[in-house]
Order: sequence, then structure tokens, then C-alpha cells
Amino acid sequence: MNGRKALVVGIDNYENISSLYGCANDARLVKSVLARNGDSDRTKNFDVDLVIADHDNNYFLKRKELKNKVEELFKYKNDIALFYFAGHGYVESTGGYLITSECTSGDDGLPTNELLHIANKSPAKNKIIILDSCHSGITGNLSPNEDKATLNEGVTILTASGADQYAKEDNGSGVFTTLFVDAMNGGAANIIGEVTPGSIYAHIDQSLGSWEQRPIFKTNVSNFTILRKVQPSVPLEELQEITALFADKDAPLRLDPSFEPESRHPDEQNVRKFAILQKYCKVNLVVPVNAPHMWHAAMQKQSCMLTMLGKHYWNLVDKDRI
Repeated sequence: MNGRKALVVGIDNYENISSLYGCANDARLVKSVLARNGDSDRTKNFDVDLVIADHDNNYFLKRKELKNKVEELFKYKNDIALFYFAGHGYVESTGGYLITSECTSGDDGLPTNELLHIANKSPAKNKIIILDSCHSGITGNLSPNEDKATLNEGVTILTASGADQYAKEDNGSGVFTTLFVDAMNGGAANIIGEVTPGSIYAHIDQSLGSWEQRPIFKTNVSNFTILRKVQPSVPLEELQEITALFADKDAPLRLDPSFEPESRHPDEQNVRKFAILQKYCKVNLVVPVNAPHMWHAAMQKQSCMLTMLGKHYWNLVDKDRI
């Protein structure tokens, strides 16, 4: 069975411990950003099962219900099975737990080791677990006192904080989820508009200081899957012209005033090329040589050349990788 499935859970309602007030809304935001790509056509992305236990619907999500839904998510041979949870978390000597609405002591919640066991045995190609809860970084560890993780091939874990840290909120929303949604909306996209688990972690990691909660990233994959596509910085068909514009990736491209549309004698083909080169320059694929801007490089008969990032994308195009 192909396809991309996501179970998105947000729990604000708790019967015996303090209620929360931002997790349900965080889950709604995650559902929205997962359901559709951010490309021009808003193409379908994930089939999302959204489970909300909040003060508006007065619903209480029990441990057994959560476990059943997790098992259903990871049951089939999907391309991607993604689980997101926002709510209370708990850790003690026996391990970590996702706290459901009826819990009283914490360790009566869903054990993160049980969650991982279900994901580890899943036939899905990619199994992704994203947790915005306190102490969620323990997920995957052999025990609370060990840093070693046991992840089967295809499993990725991304959590809001370490095993001994709390997951903070800001303006009624989880700090981690806010950054996750920003990353999915394009903050973590590469030049061709692809967002991967690795790029999301890098975005969140760079956004949080050393004294703040630290996101945790664990994975056992041979290559990253694409979680979402957004508008590319440079249209693909124009990016693919990079090898035609630069026949030799290490050689500069000579410019002259005919590339500039407002010069006295613009050349139609050169003007079209220059428009693409300027897009390259904006995303650090190209830099002018001996000139402050591309306009000066053209008007002063200077050159432009590929940056190291530009050479990377030149290689990808040359090898027909994009």
C-alpha cells in the first residue's frame, strides 16, 4: 500500500493532572501544514487523522485509544507513516511516557518504548515520530540511563527536548511546534523547495540557543524522505539551465552591457540569461567578480562565477539528480 499517512494528536484535557491550553491548537497547525504541499497547486500531501482532546469538544483521549490509533497508523506498507503528539510527557527510572487524559501518575501513560516497538516492526518504508512533550528525548533510548538508541531501518525520531528537559510554550503554542511549522512552511526548504526531517532539525537546532531546550534527532535511514514541497527559490526549469550557462563549473562567465535590459544595446537572449543569473545570485549560487552587484558586473564587463553551493547544484543537474 502506497501513500503518506499521519496521525496528529493534541491533548489539552486531563482529568487528574493540570490541563494544557496550546497542544490542541498546535496539532491543528501541524495537520494543516501536513495535509497540503506549499507549491503553487497546493497538491495533496498526507492523509491526516487529527485527534483533538480539548476544552471545546470536551473529549478525553485514553491510553488504550491512543495505542490503538498508533498501531493502526504503523500497520501498513505506506511510503511514510508519521506520528505527531503534543501533550504532557513523563519520565522515571522505567522510561518515558506520553500522558493521556485519564492518567494520574505519569507511568500509566503510553510508554515511549512501546511506541518505538510498534514503529520498529512497522512495514512502512519511513516511520517518523515527532513529539512535543516534556522529556520526549528519551524516546528510542535503551534505558533512561543510556544514550544508546535502538532504531530499526527507516525510523526517525524528532523531539522537542531532551530526556531531562521540559518543552516550553510561548504565546500559547509550543516553541518546538512553532519552529516545526515554520520549517515545513519553507524555512527548512532547499533551493528546489524540498523539506526533509534533517533540514527541519537543522532549522530548529539553529533557532534555539544553547541555554534553551534542545531538540533531539535520532534516525536510521539511508536517505531522507521529503516531508513537504514548497515553492522553490528558483524554478526547476531555470535551475536546470545552470550547466548550460556555465559549461565549466569552475570557470567564470563573462558579462557585458548587453545582458542588462536597460543598457543601450540589450541582447534578448543575454537579458533572459541575466534574469536567471540574478535569481541564482539571490540564493547564493552565483556571485559577481570584482563588482559589488550583478548590474555593475554587466555594465563594467566583469564576470560572475558559481559559489560552492552553486557547484553543488551544478553537479546535481549534471548527474541528472534534479
